[in-house]
Amino acid sequence: MVEELVAAGVALASVGTVYMMAAARVVKQYERGVVLRLGRLRSGVRGPGFTMIMPFVDRLQKVNMQIVTLPVPAQEGITRDNVTVRVDAVVYFKVVSAADAVIKVEDYRFAVSQMAQTSLRSIIGKSELDDLLSNREKLNQGLELMIDSPAVEWGVSIDRVEIKDVSLPETMKRSMARQAEADRERRARVINADAELQASKKLAEAAGVMSEQPAALQLRLLQTVVAVAAEKNSTLVLPFPVELLRFLERAQPTAHGAAPGTSHGTAHVHAQPAPRTADATGAGAQTPGEDGAEAGAGTPQALSGSQQAQRLLAQWQQSMQQQLPPVEAPLDPDFGGSKTGQD
Repeated sequence: MVEELVAAGVALASVGTVYMMAAARVVKQYERGVVLRLGRLRSGVRGPGFTMIMPFVDRLQKVNMQIVTLPVPAQEGITRDNVTVRVDAVVYFKVVSAADAVIKVEDYRFAVSQMAQTSLRSIIGKSELDDLLSNREKLNQGLELMIDSPAVEWGVSIDRVEIKDVSLPETMKRSMARQAEADRERRARVINADAELQASKKLAEAAGVMSEQPAALQLRLLQTVVAVAAEKNSTLVLPFPVELLRFLERAQPTAHGAAPGTSHGTAHVHAQPAPRTADATGAGAQTPGEDGAEAGAGTPQALSGSQQAQRLLAQWQQSMQQQLPPVEAPLDPDFGGSKTGQD
């Protein structure tokens, strides 16, 4: 009798152990358990930890409640401004209702993936290329709303959607590069023109200052000569004498004031005759004053511009000859060098 009781106890314990092993379930912290008893949803959702179900009657389905990262394959489409692009994105979502995710949709991951691809193609067709490249935040918000609307009924909440990359054709890349290069060149030309305008204003101000002080122009000329001479080059600087210009300016009113047929201009020329110099043959040279008198006597009409210039040049040569000392001729006309054997 005792042996039968022991055997019955052992058999009962074995059955209990097998039942416990078949009914025991462990739900992790990031999961929730949905129980279906004979195919019908139980009202309560099993939380994390140890739980029991009825073997062969209940079926426990675990649902992950973590945020899922779902990459969206690249979708090719035509934008509103007729540009073919390839756009890929990534979707972050999580399950907020385990029962709806199990009952209302067969596979919520696949459903969210297909909805994301469809919404991405739709947002490509409604947007322009500039929006895809520079205004992605607005497109991300619109894409999130398009995916989240049907996903709420599935017990899924879309956390965020990001457009990762926009692939353009090679021809479009070259066109955009040329456009950017042309824009940079335009800005460079505008900046250069602005610099030229500012420099011209400064040069005009400097010219006004130099016109008030003539010595400033001479100082500037000397600075330029020093700057050129400091470099190792073969440049030859020949500054034009300003005194010559001043002489011509003083002589010009006198030339214009002499009326044709009068002796005012010729008298001015004969007032200071130059001394005669003897040449190698002993013949006297004609003075420039006589030439000036003959020129003045033979001009019954007004002098032209070239004749006035020649006359002013002759006057300047006369004044220069008056400042030079006379040259003495040698005693012997046939003097050609040193004589040997004679005193």
